[in-house]
Amino acid sequence: MLDSAVAWMNDRGNTEQWGTTPFSEKPERVELVDRYLTESLPFIAEMDGTPAAALVLDSGPDPKAPIAPAAEPERYVRLLVSDRRFAGRSLGSALLAHAVNETRRAGVRLLRVDCWAGGGGGLVAFYERHGFTPTHTFLSGSWPGQVLAQRVD
Repeated sequence: MLDSAVAWMNDRGNTEQWGTTPFSEKPERVELVDRYLTESLPFIAEMDGTPAAALVLDSGPDPKAPIAPAAEPERYVRLLVSDRRFAGRSLGSALLAHAVNETRRAGVRLLRVDCWAGGGGGLVAFYERHGFTPTHTFLSGSWPGQVLAQRVD
């Protein structure tokens, strides 16, 4: 799924968000995905039994990210990706709605996410359409990022 997302972005001229090398060819990224699947809460959306999208939820940002934990309990979307073969089926939207429900179920009132803020801000706008509000920007090297938050009642 992640390899196809990199290829899809690259085909559209986006080589900055995740680079040009497939996730599966970078040991540090393979380790990251393994850590997300074993230490966090992964949710997989399927279409006819085929994994089609994934969301990873945790109790805060990745400790290696230049993002401070919130001053209150939070849930944090560490990864949201879809297999581009299933584009247009609102799987990312469904997984974000599930993250809101999981946050509420846990009795937590803050859900945050960070994303790539380059490329004209399209990804930031995607999260805004799903109820998130930008809170602050950051740089990871030269990679521009945006943290967004959503209050969950």
